[in-house]
Amino acid sequence: MKAYINGIGNISPQLTYDNSVFLNSVKPLQFPFARCEEPNYKELINPMQLRRMGRILRMGVTAAGIALKESGVENPDAIITGTGLGLVQDTEKFLLSLLENDEKLLNPTSFIQSTHNTVGAHIAVMLKCNNYNYTYVNSSISFESALLDSLMQVEENPAASILLGGLDEMTEMYHKITYRAGMWNKYNPGIDQPGNLESDNVIAGEGSAYFVLSGKKHPACYAVFEDTETFYKPASTEKIATNILGFLEKNKLHPEEIDLVIFGQQDAEGDIIYQDIRKNLFRNNSQARYKHLCGEYYTSSAFASWLGANILKRQTIPADTLLTAKPGAPTKKILIYNHFRNIYHSVILMSEC
Repeated sequence: MKAYINGIGNISPQLTYDNSVFLNSVKPLQFPFARCEEPNYKELINPMQLRRMGRILRMGVTAAGIALKESGVENPDAIITGTGLGLVQDTEKFLLSLLENDEKLLNPTSFIQSTHNTVGAHIAVMLKCNNYNYTYVNSSISFESALLDSLMQVEENPAASILLGGLDEMTEMYHKITYRAGMWNKYNPGIDQPGNLESDNVIAGEGSAYFVLSGKKHPACYAVFEDTETFYKPASTEKIATNILGFLEKNKLHPEEIDLVIFGQQDAEGDIIYQDIRKNLFRNNSQARYKHLCGEYYTSSAFASWLGANILKRQTIPADTLLTAKPGAPTKKILIYNHFRNIYHSVILMSEC
């Protein structure tokens, strides 16, 4: 399985929707949660359509449009999306109207736009695309599930163009609910600064990243998705290392052949697992991180894939992401390793075009 990345669109807490720049300046994430840097949608979406679209729908449609325009694809052969939460804001609107109106005279728009497949469906309607359209909702491995489907689609039909996306949003209400459930720790002004690896706090985030994939290489190709794999509740860090080694062996690679490993580390508690893998399995590799740029959310690995693709294309690793580096070594293969609360683990293998 191999898929060339021929176009990218990414809306995140950083200025990433402009593909002519690559993390020229990094914006520190703000507590309690990071919000995306959004473009002027009026320049990209019909105003009549825009006023009916929720925030994450705007982000998804715009990111997909940027990716398609860059790749020169007008109508993809498949639209495959991964999302952990779907359209949270519209779901909240519908539930609140349900309570406020005593379940009477409800506006159906918020309900229609609250379903998880709304973004993929809306893109298809706008493009008049009647092809394969699927949305994966598998918690923090939703993007990886969509990526795996995309790779299988490309393997079956190398000439096909696949629009792959991963997106999730954060709202004040959802953050309050999950905070009370213990997902986010209490903010400590003394130590909980963005990017501080000694912090006990995880900054919630959001984002929308889309990729146009194909079995055929575009002249402006970014990188290649080689493979992906997920595993659930490993018993120990030794088991995690065994799973990662098995994944590399399946792709006929040794750990030392990976030029850069991108980790999803952000906070002290969750990073214990990453630290063990860093010190033992990949101690001789260049290492980077990404969640201090986008925050923690179910499809943050889509942001990591955007980061990896740009590193492979531009052959430069942003200083704000580096943990350790091997000077002068080219970046030909990247491994992304992420886990969510030590429950869902995933690896994504990327290579240069």
